Amino acid sequence: MSDQNHYIIDLKRLPVGTHTFDIRLNDEFFQSLEKTEVLNGVVDAKATLNLREEDYQLNIAVHGTVFVVCDRCLDPMPLDIQDEQEMFSDEEEMANDQAVKGQTLDLSWLAYEIVSINIPLVHSHQSGGCNKQMELLLHDHLCDEPEPEDN
Repeated sequence: MSDQNHYIIDLKRLPVGTHTFDIRLNDEFFQSLEKTEVLNGVVDAKATLNLREEDYQLNIAVHGTVFVVCDRCLDPMPLDIQDEQEMFSDEEEMANDQAVKGQTLDLSWLAYEIVSINIPLVHSHQSGGCNKQMELLLHDHLCDEPEPEDN
């Protein structure tokens, strides 16, 4: 993830004002993460940081496509991602000089967090989109008999 280091913003070195950053999360980024549902993909993000003396406001808009495993057939499937989130700093934290000294924002990680909250809990291909061989196996193991009723 060393190529992503230029997305880490040191707030104490940044001048007050509005700053924009373009971020790209690609296959290399997703594959460097442990325990993620995302297999690969390309997601572009635009971050707008409004840094003030006492606090900051950050807006991140993401759009792109990631690939996850289909829960039904286990093949990779695409998911289109598009979202925008706004974040605010804690005013007390920014007012305290000690807190600001080490404060950084990892924009690539924040963009990834937005991607991850947009992945549904259950993901499967649309009807007819699953692997045909797996569909046949699943169909062969379906139980068509009704369960007995308790008396």
